[in-house]
Amino acid sequence: MNLLKTTLVILGCASATIAYATTETAMNKTVRLATTTSTYHSGLLDYLLPVFTKDTGYTVEVLAAGTGKALRMGEHGDVDLVMTHAPQSEAQFVEKGFGVLPRKLMYNDFVLVGPKNDPAEIKGDKNVADALKAIATDNATFISRGDDSGTNKKELNIWAQTKMEPNFGGYKAVGQGMGPTLNMASELQAYTLTDRGTWLAYETKLDLEIMVEGDKRLFNPYQVILINPSRYPDLNYQGAKTFSDWLVNPKAQKLINNYQRHGKQLFVADAQTQ
Repeated sequence: MNLLKTTLVILGCASATIAYATTETAMNKTVRLATTTSTYHSGLLDYLLPVFTKDTGYTVEVLAAGTGKALRMGEHGDVDLVMTHAPQSEAQFVEKGFGVLPRKLMYNDFVLVGPKNDPAEIKGDKNVADALKAIATDNATFISRGDDSGTNKKELNIWAQTKMEPNFGGYKAVGQGMGPTLNMASELQAYTLTDRGTWLAYETKLDLEIMVEGDKRLFNPYQVILINPSRYPDLNYQGAKTFSDWLVNPKAQKLINNYQRHGKQLFVADAQTQ
């Protein structure tokens, strides 16, 4: 009887160990990515991730937020890697030891959009700072994401160049992602700053037009950065690196270049230019 009990205990422990090992292996096939909402709302990730899973067997759990929040997730070890678009914040993230292996991935640009009647009379302006000044002077409605995202950081950086504070009556910070912000701007017939990728994904549903584009200050580069494994050794570093390696390889870079909405390219791959 004692021998039987002992055997059952051993078998039970062995089963538990096998179950734990199996679960751990399954968990290691999942990569947690914190990324800006633009890569999500533009549809790019829905386009890329099934191919990545087919090629590697890994699945990616996407946590879409503003760049600031995405980087904070990385700082706290809540994700395995980040894909963001705020170069200064990303450089600080790496310098502080939270991120490793930063890689250029792709770029597009920001555009200033607004209502067709253009109350601030900025359409066609080539200087985005002057355009923001005109919006403030006219007290036109401007919807800011107000969420510490890469887009919000870019917007505030341009406001700083105008030497004006965005505190006029028509300025509204909403704390929302790019898609909801564009919808709100359309409903309120307001101006807003958006990345071109999300704009192209949404434009047919919006009563807005591009007002300002082409200013070199509107350049919008994206990077992918792994979370430092020496700081958070329990993260899925191998899976994250596999995803990063895949994103910058020629196949994925071609996929990024080929991704279009309404016949227009959303992002330009540039990993191979490094």
